[in-house]
Amino acid sequence: MTDARPAGTEQEVLARITAERLVPLAQQLVRAPGANPPGEEAATAEALAGLAEGLGLSAALEEVEPGRPNVGVRLDGGDGPGLLFLGHTDVVPPGPLEDWGVDPYAADLADGRLVGRGSADMKGGLAAVLLAMAAVREAGVRLTGPVLLDALCDEEQNGIGIRRYVEQTAPDLLGCVVAEPTDLATVVAARGASYLHIEVRGVAAHAGRPADGRNAISGAALVVADLDRWHEELAGTAHALVGPATVNVGVIQGGTSGSAVPDLCRVEVDRRLLPGESMEAVVETVRGRLEALDLGARGLTWSVTSPMDMPGFETAPEEPFVRTVDAAMSGAGRGPVPLQGWTAACDGGFVAQAWGIPVVVQGPGSVNEQAHRPDESVAVEELVVAARGYARTILHLLAPDAR
Repeated sequence: MTDARPAGTEQEVLARITAERLVPLAQQLVRAPGANPPGEEAATAEALAGLAEGLGLSAALEEVEPGRPNVGVRLDGGDGPGLLFLGHTDVVPPGPLEDWGVDPYAADLADGRLVGRGSADMKGGLAAVLLAMAAVREAGVRLTGPVLLDALCDEEQNGIGIRRYVEQTAPDLLGCVVAEPTDLATVVAARGASYLHIEVRGVAAHAGRPADGRNAISGAALVVADLDRWHEELAGTAHALVGPATVNVGVIQGGTSGSAVPDLCRVEVDRRLLPGESMEAVVETVRGRLEALDLGARGLTWSVTSPMDMPGFETAPEEPFVRTVDAAMSGAGRGPVPLQGWTAACDGGFVAQAWGIPVVVQGPGSVNEQAHRPDESVAVEELVVAARGYARTILHLLAPDAR
């Protein structure tokens, strides 16, 4: 894996990657509905497959649930190990339209930026990978292994797409690039995410005689206070790249009337995971903390479940795959920047956990400044650099004859 290669082949590939070709691809993807919830990824998946076939690539849809397909795009190569680009087709809903200065699905250009829901997270990245694969194909470069782009459903919610995806036998791969927005930096460690649902049950009674009941909301208040303490404790054991694990209470629901003692209160919690941290260990910790609160002494019972968890990952910075991918993007116009950690979570953790291959996250747009926000946008120049960086990664890893 070296950077040395004749100018001709790489120049021919990169010359095919222009804003004039790339922007329409990204616009078509942004204009295709994909809000999740409720789970409208089918239109985006079909648009992606159609664009891929129009560029001479093969594409296939696999339905995970009715109307919710995964889509796989392939550029064939030799029998050697391949390269995986990973993405997702769903986007978060736009929220109140009055918060937007433009139609969130118009995919307009403004001041050198593509604006619209999913432009940064992560339809711009999908378009960049597509054009990179097409440019390599059009230039007639012989590859030692295939290039895969798999864009999965339901990344923003429960991960049904990635869970189905990693059930397959692991393909022979050199590594995986998740094309999520990182400002083009190469991310080698990311936190995971999990949900905890805690229910506290008591006994209903008339509010005029509260001692006749057992107040579930009062018990849940003790739970919330302890979760806040746990969050503060976790801050003392931060990971060098991704920071500490975190606890956030996002939803609390209980009671039916101000004149009744509530017999049920539900608490929904987001618990971010450090690389290598297991959901089973987290649930056991929660159970221990709840037992220590001794809610039973108040006549209350409780339960805790985890309806969703997404593992984090960490790839050694010295991995040859990491060095090659980072150098490819640096040389495409990004320039040198340090390897980074990511406080967000992504499907790459499932791939690292299930298949044991090197995983990085690297893509156009900003997860912190643009993703999930009104007037989401990505710079057109950054899309072009991303596509050229992805093309260079393909060449450097899979095209020894082009060296």
